[in-house]
Amino acid sequence: MDRSVPGKGLSVRIKAAIAIALLLAAAGAFWLFAPSGDTQTVSTDKLTISEVAEGSFEDFIPLRARVTPLVTVYLDAIEGGRVERVVSEDGAMLEKGELIAVLSNAELQLSVLARQTEVEQQINNMRSQELALSQTRLANERSVLEAELALEKTRRQYSREAPLAERGFVAGRQFEDTKDQLAFERERLATLQRSRATDERLQSDQLAQQRASAQSLRSSLELARASLEALNLRAPVAGQLSGFSVQVGESLQPGERIGQIDSPGRNKLMAGVDEFYLGRVALGQRAAIEWGGTTYPVKVSKIYPQVQNGQFEVDLQFTDDEPAEIQRGQTLQARLTLGDPAPARVLPYGAFYNETGGAWVFVVSEDGETAVRRDVRLGRRNAEVIEVLDGLDPGERVITSPYTGFADKAQLDLEKGA
Repeated sequence: MDRSVPGKGLSVRIKAAIAIALLLAAAGAFWLFAPSGDTQTVSTDKLTISEVAEGSFEDFIPLRARVTPLVTVYLDAIEGGRVERVVSEDGAMLEKGELIAVLSNAELQLSVLARQTEVEQQINNMRSQELALSQTRLANERSVLEAELALEKTRRQYSREAPLAERGFVAGRQFEDTKDQLAFERERLATLQRSRATDERLQSDQLAQQRASAQSLRSSLELARASLEALNLRAPVAGQLSGFSVQVGESLQPGERIGQIDSPGRNKLMAGVDEFYLGRVALGQRAAIEWGGTTYPVKVSKIYPQVQNGQFEVDLQFTDDEPAEIQRGQTLQARLTLGDPAPARVLPYGAFYNETGGAWVFVVSEDGETAVRRDVRLGRRNAEVIEVLDGLDPGERVITSPYTGFADKAQLDLEKGA
């Protein structure tokens, strides 16, 4: 009779011990070879690695400058009205005083005519008053002359009668009458002279006031006539008309902007500058633009300190001749110099600066297998290089491409791409 023989195998206890040993070995291998939380593996194909070097730092900033007219004079409708005729078109070259458009305003015309009539009447009234004052002056002069003549006649009469009265040839009563008449004529002349002096002073003041009032009224009349003339829109300066689009029949309000006149043949550049440089840009600073293989010098002529969207604006004016081919509205590349070139330790500029602010960088090891985060101190920068003040030595290599995705890491494991 057959009998079953039990197979020889590992016991359950031994199997459990082997399983535990395998798990511990796997955990140890994972702990050894798995990356830590502060480390990340990055392919060098996605990185830009630059070397720190001793060189010269040129303190400049690149600018995108827009060509605009050097001088712009805005055109406003001083008096409102209806457009009756358009003489000049947008873009036309105008001489000073040249007619642009003609407006009509019936209410203004009637008002000015009424004002003109009123002013002319007041001027005529003043002229009548001035004539009356002149006549009064002449009457006073005549009275004084008559009094002087009467005094002279009485004095001669007295001179003739005085010796005769002593001899008794002239009655005493008659001589007394002559003597009284002489005293009267003297007093009358003195009174007329005082009255004439007072009237002369008052009349002079009154005439001066009348003339000043007349001049003021004439000025008012000139302003009234100028209001009518303002309906004829003329170019205040010579230049090119732009932004002008009024049509016949259109109604314009007083003070409404209708266009502008740009200076002929002369331009300036307007550029936006990062607010970081607000304290380093000053009037008169030199800059240059490259155009057609030629460098044209310019200078900062005006600074607009208001910051918008992280930038402030400056005006750049050509110091010599400007390029003949440039067009208004065109964008040019400019280079604004902030200081003289100086020896410095420099690092090529990269997008990493926007993420670290120049406070730290990833420095690549000599074997090129790792990159370690290091605190540094960086100084001035331009579009090409950044000045290194502390933390990096010449010959060291730095990752200068963006740190997106690993900016929170302390170390990078670098591997070459396939």
